[in-house]
Amino acid sequence: MIFWAVLGGFLLDAVFGDPVWLLHPVVLMGRCITALEKRLRAALPKTPQGELAGGCIVAAVLPLGTLAVTGLSCWGAAKIHPLLGLALQMFWCAQALAARDLVRESMNVYRELQRGDLPAARKAVARIVGRDTQNLTAEGVTKAAVETVAENASDGVIAPLLYMLIGGAPLALTYKAINTMDSMLGYKNE
Repeated sequence: MIFWAVLGGFLLDAVFGDPVWLLHPVVLMGRCITALEKRLRAALPKTPQGELAGGCIVAAVLPLGTLAVTGLSCWGAAKIHPLLGLALQMFWCAQALAARDLVRESMNVYRELQRGDLPAARKAVARIVGRDTQNLTAEGVTKAAVETVAENASDGVIAPLLYMLIGGAPLALTYKAINTMDSMLGYKNE
């Protein structure tokens, strides 16, 4: 069943990508991280040990919670009807992937560079990178786009596919939970 779920998810992502109107699991994961962090900071001592404990709790709760919720949902759906379980796995496999959107956004950068419209290329690359793009040269825009395509090909396509093949949508979404924590936590700020 996993093979068909992965294949179906890959095809769904290729056809539809991530529709803007559909709440994405990574958005929910981000909201959970923010809520957990806020509550834990209020509840735990404001010491290095308290912060370490809070980080350990978030690092355990989010992936294990994601695995439990998605795994039980897929199992329950399959118990109702095997095709319902397969459909849910396909849907979540598609949401774990970001191939179509990565291609679309990187091609937007390429088209603007081909046209010679550097301000538009900067805006296009700003949609896919987390750095200031205002003063990038055409070479800088190109480098930023290539770097983000390489990183997001790993984070948004290759690694999720690997985890899907091992454990279906639940394991792929658990990977996404860990990846989301990596991009949200551990940065020093005020």
